[in-house]
Amino acid sequence: MKLPPLIIGDLKADIPIVQGGMGVGISRSRLAGTVASCGAVGVISSVQIGFDEPDFETNTLEANERALRKHIRKAREISPKGIIGLNHMVAINDYDILAKVAVEEGIDLIISGAGLPMTLPGIVEGSNTKIAPVVSSGKAAKVICKMWDKKHNRIPDLIVVEGPNAGGHLGFSIEELKDEKNIDLGEILQSVIEAVKPFEDKYKRKIPVICAGGIYSGEDIAKYIKLGAAGVDIATRFIATEECDAHIKYKQAFIDCKEEDIELVISPVGMPGRAIRNPFIERIKKQNEPITKCYNCLKPCNPKNTPYCISKALINAVNGDIDNGLLFTGSNAYKINKIVTVKELLDELVSECEKYLE
Repeated sequence: MKLPPLIIGDLKADIPIVQGGMGVGISRSRLAGTVASCGAVGVISSVQIGFDEPDFETNTLEANERALRKHIRKAREISPKGIIGLNHMVAINDYDILAKVAVEEGIDLIISGAGLPMTLPGIVEGSNTKIAPVVSSGKAAKVICKMWDKKHNRIPDLIVVEGPNAGGHLGFSIEELKDEKNIDLGEILQSVIEAVKPFEDKYKRKIPVICAGGIYSGEDIAKYIKLGAAGVDIATRFIATEECDAHIKYKQAFIDCKEEDIELVISPVGMPGRAIRNPFIERIKKQNEPITKCYNCLKPCNPKNTPYCISKALINAVNGDIDNGLLFTGSNAYKINKIVTVKELLDELVSECEKYLE
């Protein structure tokens, strides 16, 4: 059976795979543009995207605005007709400002999690930009749909359902994640599909729902499509591609990691996440890292009592300073054993998925 396309309003991705947004700097224009050029959805991460701009340390917001414009344009140069999206966390302080920049630059899609993106419909109003909240429950999907319907007379163009096996910040408590076998992504998917149905009926249009979190193989993709997903979001596997924007040492850390190297961590804002164990992780278990500069990046973060600067840790990582960086990862990173091109990865995922859909 041929893999069905992902339809998001008037957008069509021939391959129903959204490349997950990874920050800081892991998914910028080269990765996103290449993925889009291959027929899937390429996604740029907005968080501290200007980390390598010359004035980032002294003029962080302007550096991020400039870099966001630059990388959206570069991605579009790589893929003039492909779908380019932005992963944009609600928890960042400059959320509205950077979302408006992306809309001005003609971004096709904004995917927004790490909070409830209540202002997003107003920001994209009058544009062609599609919007997609990230949820971890049917309840959250219902809350967002209800608020967007009431305040903005619209519903999501896409919903991303993220399960407990994802990397980065996770929408579950640490207790839930430690007992993650009781959390089934397929069940969450079906609860979200059920929760949005009344809104689909009201607006007389389908809300495609896609799955994210620990999805590794074509077999995984087929599993969720059979359960009703319109596609999947895959992030970690794209790290080990030639076109990934990260340093080669960062990519190699994923190839080298073993299953027992992947563990749950608590970020400075109190949210649980999953990362590869390294000297940095071991140090912060014992004592806080001194903070010499606050980048004012995340809303709940207070530099006076935070255990470490997440921006600095993520910037170190993408620049190849692996022992002093934070390497967020999905649960299946240990299965990666080589670097491939984006096209090779997508070809493998599609062919395997189609085999399991037969």
